[in-house]
Amino acid sequence: MLQFLRSSQQRTTIILFVVCAAVFAIGTGLAQEEIQREGYFEVRSATTEVRDGVHTLDARLQLVLSSEALAALESGVTLTIELQMQVIRVRRWIVDDAEAELAVRYELEYRPLSQRYIVKNLNSGEQDSFATLYSALNSLGRIQGLPVIDDALLQSDRDYRLRLRAMLNTRQYPATLRLLFFWRGQWQLQSEWFEWPLER
Repeated sequence: MLQFLRSSQQRTTIILFVVCAAVFAIGTGLAQEEIQREGYFEVRSATTEVRDGVHTLDARLQLVLSSEALAALESGVTLTIELQMQVIRVRRWIVDDAEAELAVRYELEYRPLSQRYIVKNLNSGEQDSFATLYSALNSLGRIQGLPVIDDALLQSDRDYRLRLRAMLNTRQYPATLRLLFFWRGQWQLQSEWFEWPLER
């Protein structure tokens, strides 16, 4: 148990060192071509359809990493990209109600020995390998047939909307790193909510 705690503390220390080093490198002028690169996440399109009684999502996202996030990734830091969805029940006279919420998390990792980018779906455990960052982010940005909610859970006489956004999730990092991210805007990668009527 003690050995596990030590290894966990060592891993946290290494992550903190690697990210701080990457941030420092950009802040001091290394990788000059990337300094001006500001990342952004955007939901370009999203639709749903009912398949075997389940509402499934097809969406296209634009995911562009900032210089700092890219430097951290290539220094060995695993990034977590999260899709957040809300099923909203439309109510006429009072505020609409969030009927259901779903989060799908993906890990993006770079492995320098093989020079491959690994994308892992933390919800399903599925994993894919890509030769370039562009192809990895392009795959992350193509959502096809993602189950959202069973139609039987929705009231037949009610109208619903669906909201979707993408964000870079930093909650898995130590508190000291989260504080650093908070003050550096290039880590605040989050799209606007994309909203549309849920077809029944």
